[in-house]
Amino acid sequence: MFFKPRRIGFGSLITGVAVALMLTSSPALARKAHHHKAVATQTASRYAAIIIDDETGRVLSATNPDRPSYPASLTKMMTLYLLFDALEQGRVTLHSQFPVSVNATLQAPSRLAMEAGDRISAEDAIKAIVTKSANDVAVVVAETLGGSESQFAQQMTEKAHSLGMHNTTYRNASGLPNPGNISSPRDQATLAHALIHNHAHYYHYFSTREFAWQGQVIPSHNRFMLNYDGADGLKTGYINASGFNLVASAVHDGHRLIGAVFGGNTGAWRDHRMAQLFDLGYAHLGVGNADLADESQDEPEAPAAVPVKPTTKLAKAKQSKPVQQTAEGDDDAQAWAIQVGAYSQFKPAHHAATTAARALGGLIAKASVDIDAEKVKKASVFRARLIGFSAPQAQAACKKLAKAKRECHVVQPES
Repeated sequence: MFFKPRRIGFGSLITGVAVALMLTSSPALARKAHHHKAVATQTASRYAAIIIDDETGRVLSATNPDRPSYPASLTKMMTLYLLFDALEQGRVTLHSQFPVSVNATLQAPSRLAMEAGDRISAEDAIKAIVTKSANDVAVVVAETLGGSESQFAQQMTEKAHSLGMHNTTYRNASGLPNPGNISSPRDQATLAHALIHNHAHYYHYFSTREFAWQGQVIPSHNRFMLNYDGADGLKTGYINASGFNLVASAVHDGHRLIGAVFGGNTGAWRDHRMAQLFDLGYAHLGVGNADLADESQDEPEAPAAVPVKPTTKLAKAKQSKPVQQTAEGDDDAQAWAIQVGAYSQFKPAHHAATTAARALGGLIAKASVDIDAEKVKKASVFRARLIGFSAPQAQAACKKLAKAKRECHVVQPES
């Protein structure tokens, strides 16, 4: 009914073509038909979710909504909340220039790749965090407003508890791996509600689709916001320890829903699941397709789930090499990509990417087509990319395509 897919996973492309053709006239019914298969492939025990009616606060569906987990880049929602506080209080303006420290430049991807001594305006910082989920910019905000990132994280935690987010503790401003950076789907939905109502004047920034920075146009990572009818933000998140997270809000026929999904195996699965849950929520409210209402007891189970405890050896082990991880929004389980061409129109770019994906066969099993659109000197450039590789997988993919005399370039995460 609402979801308009733009990104195609190729692990099950061939077996799913016939079903997809039959169901393209009703995306909501397609989600329902695909639901059982999606549950079967979602093996992570970290799955948790909640959907809330924003007006009444009524919980429309929930699975493990209070189980602690790592919020990843959802952390930046609170970073922005405190920045919006500062704007409301007049401590800074949208034109205030924030200095970039050496510490900020050393953050792991995703980042804006600024240099020490640079400056960025408060408004550009907001847009960079919303669209690119830039970790270096999150640190810039933290150091400017809090004196240091650790002091700012304490302020974030205090604000969280004052909003009723009692299962949340922040240790940094970005969401990069830290065993003490903990939250839950219910707490993140609570934060989304607070952002919408306490900072209504600034909430529109979460709908930002692209961000212009030093001659480049940076598109939003939040494909759910781009593809689901009525969606207007908020934030995606991913680190290895959390899986793929998403907090979203949408308005349909005057009804706003807020949702949080934690622990998806892929960004595509997470977005698809959120769309299912929103469809179901609207059905419960009598908005949309009521035939979806019988899914209410058909959510993924996570019987082997273990609550996150920051002091456990497991948690520490998972966070032992933070520089190799990413708190970026929406790349798949690995953050490397390959580019197989650049075109002036979307259609040939998409054709090139899908053709390359078929040629790669098993190497593409966990990756997806991603057409990266950018404005260059007033002209559109569509880069045909396949995302979701580790570095060795990306190199192997290009090597295989090169043998077939096809164009291919490895794209690093920060690119």
